[in-house]
Amino acid sequence: MNKKCLYIAMLMQMAGLSAKADNPVIQTCFTTDPAPLVYGDRIYLYVGHDENKADFFWMQEWRVYSSDDMVNWTDHGSSLALEDFSWADDRAWASQCIERNGKFYLYVCAHSKLSGAMAIGVAVGDSPVGPFKDAIGKPLADGNWDYIDPTVFVDDDGQAYLYWGNPEIYYVKLNEDMVSYSGEVQVIEQTVEGFGAPGPKVRQEGVKYKDNYTEGPWAYKRNGKYYLLYAAGGVPEHIAYSMSDSPTGPWTYMGEIMPLTDTGSFTNHCGVVDYKGNSYFFYHTGKLPGGGGFGRSAAVEQFEYNADGTIPVIMPTEKGAPAVGCLNPYGRVEAETMAWSEGVTTEPNAKTGVYVADIHNGDFIKLANVDFKSGSPKKFGASVASALRGGTIEVRLDGKEGPLVACLEVSGTGGWEKWKYLETPVLTEVSGIHDVYFLFKGRLGPKLFNVDYWKFK
Repeated sequence: MNKKCLYIAMLMQMAGLSAKADNPVIQTCFTTDPAPLVYGDRIYLYVGHDENKADFFWMQEWRVYSSDDMVNWTDHGSSLALEDFSWADDRAWASQCIERNGKFYLYVCAHSKLSGAMAIGVAVGDSPVGPFKDAIGKPLADGNWDYIDPTVFVDDDGQAYLYWGNPEIYYVKLNEDMVSYSGEVQVIEQTVEGFGAPGPKVRQEGVKYKDNYTEGPWAYKRNGKYYLLYAAGGVPEHIAYSMSDSPTGPWTYMGEIMPLTDTGSFTNHCGVVDYKGNSYFFYHTGKLPGGGGFGRSAAVEQFEYNADGTIPVIMPTEKGAPAVGCLNPYGRVEAETMAWSEGVTTEPNAKTGVYVADIHNGDFIKLANVDFKSGSPKKFGASVASALRGGTIEVRLDGKEGPLVACLEVSGTGGWEKWKYLETPVLTEVSGIHDVYFLFKGRLGPKLFNVDYWKFK
């Protein structure tokens, strides 16, 4: 991000303008259990996917999104699905990805056909967006109903640790190949001092404990201290954490991070990462239309550690994290990159990749912090496809009723994936940083068209 863009973004944030993000960060489908990874100059977000109108955690795939500005997120589609594991048949629950020696290892949990219970699996890919494939052809750890929610990190000495579990906390020391481990599966002792309550097998009925570990661990190291964040308190869940001088404990309970509040979801699951000089706390809510406890959506807040390294209380917001970069509109921009949307979804295509679909009259997409620089573009174009009569794309600045910049007429192209690039003149001079809105209009009722990418020139 150039200094000018950063400075303008900061000024816009202070003024309450378009430098803010929108929570939840993904709106085209439900996204759960967010696990961030920084690689190169981008941040990648690995999530599960709650199915529409689900009455349980019926989940079939894992998805990946990425951003270089914390406000515009690109959909990379489904990186891995249950059918990629010969041993799994249901419940594609929480995951986390880590890079080592140029490979990307995605640790997941799913229902095992071998044991009839839950299991931890590992897939490997050559890119942070996949595709991933089963690394060993069998579960990494199998045979318990509480084998869920893996989290992984590599210590400074090169030793990798994998943790998981509900209501116990398990861990193993991974070998350098990241797809096998040494020794036996270990159980971390839970105590009042370490987690606010003793382990589940020795908790006394009727005793009110300070807190208790539930599930969804997130482990990492910072400034010589080990952090273990987790969903706590039973159902409904809040987020709490413990710290240690060792990756295996003993742990010290430090308190709540995200207390119980109106998130619209009775579960929570967090991930923490530093990116471009800032610290970010990811979690999920049930705040999208039609969402709830089985329809969750990833969200994010920026925060600062306390001077002693402890984590402050973090409350969920609708604004989310501020921008740390600008979007360049003059090159090809994938249509599935967006800060906010309403109505649309995304679909994959083997040739073109992910594209925006299910576009109907009244739907829209917002792009945040778009930097037109000092020169005004002359044309706006987009790659579109329609099996029907098409419609129009109105391009407006800084709001759905903002200045009209361009109006692209989309006609039928002969198929929903038969792409045609169309252009239209820009109607007014545009410079500087703006939010850009694409408003989709056409006949009421039927789907209008699909969009693969767009650009100004």
